[in-house]
Amino acid sequence: MEITHIEHIGIAVSNLSEAIKFYEKMMGLKCYSIEEVPDQKVKTAFFMVGTTKIELLESTEPDGPIRNFISKKGEGIHHIAFAVNKIENVLQELESKEVKLIDKTPRKGAEGLDIAFINPKSSYGVLIEVCEDKKLL
Repeated sequence: MEITHIEHIGIAVSNLSEAIKFYEKMMGLKCYSIEEVPDQKVKTAFFMVGTTKIELLESTEPDGPIRNFISKKGEGIHHIAFAVNKIENVLQELESKEVKLIDKTPRKGAEGLDIAFINPKSSYGVLIEVCEDKKLL
């Protein structure tokens, strides 16, 4: 498996518009994209920090995974996403190494990326996302 870079760090927030204001006014960053991903029950906002993105995540549904995360752990870092090549091969390799996967096949995420998550029980409590931008191929 080849990880090319940290694609983004996902941060769970209760109020996306308030969080955007903080990152823009206090941190001096510019939100370049807001997107809803209905099948994940989430609305996202993205900021560039060098070559890495910050992704803010707000639940769009009372039973959404981000709302559940915030209920259990509070707002804060939700996941770290690593960019990979050939995500399907990466998932097969991880599974062959007995890594517990949340997603055994990629699905569409924000910004059109193909994404999959590793169960935090296999990664020392950290929710890890692997993602691939097929547009770059």
